[in-house]
Amino acid sequence: MSPIWLYSIGSVLAVSLISLIGVIAFSINNVGLKPILLYMISFSAGALLGDALIHLLPEAVGERGFGLNISLTVLSGIAVSFILEKIIHWRHCHQPESEGHEHPFAWMNLFGDGVHNFIDGLIISAAYLVSIHVGLATTLAVILHEIPQEIGDFGVLIHGGFSHKKALFMNFLTALSAVLGAVIALLLSGYVEGIEGFLVPFAAGSFIYIAGSDLIPELHKEDNTAKSFVQFIALVLGVLVMVALTWLE
Repeated sequence: MSPIWLYSIGSVLAVSLISLIGVIAFSINNVGLKPILLYMISFSAGALLGDALIHLLPEAVGERGFGLNISLTVLSGIAVSFILEKIIHWRHCHQPESEGHEHPFAWMNLFGDGVHNFIDGLIISAAYLVSIHVGLATTLAVILHEIPQEIGDFGVLIHGGFSHKKALFMNFLTALSAVLGAVIALLLSGYVEGIEGFLVPFAAGSFIYIAGSDLIPELHKEDNTAKSFVQFIALVLGVLVMVALTWLE
């Protein structure tokens, strides 16, 4: 098995295992968990923006320059992320008041997460097809984003009537769709020349959307000046981690 396959499969398996963090987080007092999550969101927003602008876009542009094709592909990544977020957020308009049985919004959440993780798998493999260091940077950015997201997803499933055991299992099962995405991207790379030329700027657009539309707005909900400053520092640190990873080049 080639190094690209080993790195790709190992990375998406690591990302999939993040889905198990939900049960650990729910054992922590909610008062103590909330500020930790906000700082993690800040850090992951910086990492996603850093990966998109420092690693992915420069690799996508390469020697071809920032042409119309790359611009449209970045925009397609933003558009697909917008649609996917709409599907996932649909659950919030259908949350039940009764408990004790499983509700459709929980299954819709699983479907949306499965698609999201599948795309993550495509993106991670495409990054490794460019180079190992770009793949590692992208994997780290995805993992940092997945931690707060998976905690939230676990909570949605519990609220939707799933038992803790079933919520954990189903969340992990949908997380494994990242492996399928990675395998498909690697297989297609043998038949579709330059597939990473599409997937890499697509990933950049997706990361920019997630950071700008999903994560950063959460940070604006904090009114405390001191905590807001710490969040800003965490965001900058996320970017600096991506800068540091350029030393692997």
